[in-house]
Amino acid sequence: MANKNFAVFGLGRFGRSVALTLEQMGHNVLGVDRDETIAASLTDSLTRVVSFDVRDAKALHEAGIEDFDAVIIASKNLEASLMATMLCKEAGVPEVVVKAIDERHAEMAKRLGATKIIFSERDMARRVALQLVSTNAVDYMDIDANIKVLSLLAPKNLIGKNLIQANLRAAFDVNIIAIIRDGKTTVTPPPGHVFAEGDKIFVVGTPAALAKFERSII
Repeated sequence: MANKNFAVFGLGRFGRSVALTLEQMGHNVLGVDRDETIAASLTDSLTRVVSFDVRDAKALHEAGIEDFDAVIIASKNLEASLMATMLCKEAGVPEVVVKAIDERHAEMAKRLGATKIIFSERDMARRVALQLVSTNAVDYMDIDANIKVLSLLAPKNLIGKNLIQANLRAAFDVNIIAIIRDGKTTVTPPPGHVFAEGDKIFVVGTPAALAKFERSII
């Protein structure tokens, strides 16, 4: 996977966590915070760290924001968040992710060009709840409101079967999109792939279809 260029605006707890995670994954990360002390604390941890007001179009241009693959806007200031969203969109940034304060903020950010909205506390609560009620699930990932990806260890009732025998599409209206075995990922595995213990599988479907699939797991 090629390295990407990410910028994170707002280096509070959430923004810092996102920036450090992306950096640890081998990507190039620009961290931006108006507070010089906060910015300085990350100079040795991120590819580049600068301090300026993200409402400043000139400063964004000088930072080369138009060359980034994605910008994550985690500013706690509503005006700054919305202005940065608009400026990033105008600069042609392909993906603008906004951490929203509330539904009103989310709606305004979408209108200004945000491609993805995150409610960090609410989304984490939902993920924890899903994991608590799903004994075999590793994680859920949202694609949109109607499509989810469930990642989990291959359940016992699939071990030794191939994809044709499992017949998950007909039985549950879900599809296996990838399988990880011994660190090797197979995307769109062939019909003859036989499930083995320890396989991590990625299943895509609607929330209702995935819930039905999970109820069948033993």
